[in-house]
Amino acid sequence: MIWKLIQNIIEKDAPIVVGLDPMLSYIPENIKKDAFARYGETLEGASEAVWQYNKAIVDAVYDLIPAVKPQIAMYEQFGIPGLQAYVKTVKYCKEKGLVVIGDVKRGDIGSTSGAYATAHLGTITIGSNTVAPFDEDFATINPYLGSDGVKPFIDVCNQNDRGIFVLVKTSNPSSGEFQDRLIDGRPLYELVGEKVAEWGSLSMDGEYSNVGRVVGATYPEMGQILRKIMPKSYILVPGYGAQGGTAEGLKPYFNEDGLGAIVNSSRGIIAAYKKDPYLSRFGEQGFADAARQAVLDMKADINGAVFGK
Repeated sequence: MIWKLIQNIIEKDAPIVVGLDPMLSYIPENIKKDAFARYGETLEGASEAVWQYNKAIVDAVYDLIPAVKPQIAMYEQFGIPGLQAYVKTVKYCKEKGLVVIGDVKRGDIGSTSGAYATAHLGTITIGSNTVAPFDEDFATINPYLGSDGVKPFIDVCNQNDRGIFVLVKTSNPSSGEFQDRLIDGRPLYELVGEKVAEWGSLSMDGEYSNVGRVVGATYPEMGQILRKIMPKSYILVPGYGAQGGTAEGLKPYFNEDGLGAIVNSSRGIIAAYKKDPYLSRFGEQGFADAARQAVLDMKADINGAVFGK
């Protein structure tokens, strides 16, 4: 599966993933009004607004980007209707040729971990039918429980040509409370990185592994260290833009082949219309066009700073 993501990145010349993390406050009033008119001010109404908002943004940007990353919590907050909007979003993005990274941050052990893996990356047999419940291409994984929690995902990945991104060094300010703690004189994130490299050898897809990792854009010096520890693992890089990560700071995340990393932006794209220069140029009704321009600007920023294009 990682090779499909790489092919998309090369084709679009854009190491970019758009985070589809909708909040009701992001959604233009006319979309909410129409959804509430049909379903009321209910979980169903909110979920319909989310779906219509997502669809408009995907229609505006799918030809520019290789992948999307819907954060499932933003859908779960609307209960079962929200999860239905999540499933529709995943399916629609795949129909548009996009790789879907389910930002689900699952982590458990044994049969529970296996069930999570089946739900998001695998298939389940029900009578004479075999179905894929959520059908993402990748899922994000919390490694806190160790190999018992990760290997069931790797098994499902190998059976279904899927992939995972393991949390190694996250972009949030308090990540250092645990991730930077020294163990035998070394920070924990380095030890986790070494384990990811070991797990990655169990699921290779050409030069790169289907087992990638998450390393925040807000810590480029740590990204440089982890790039060396895990040369065959793709890095999913959150924290660009709104969280303070810069294009210049992304250089250490990429390999000499120009590959090895994909950079996420969520509200900086899907809610771009709320801030200048996009607000004054596009307004609320042009939210999808603003998202498209934000993708173009992000692509130019990264390609210029990292690759000199």
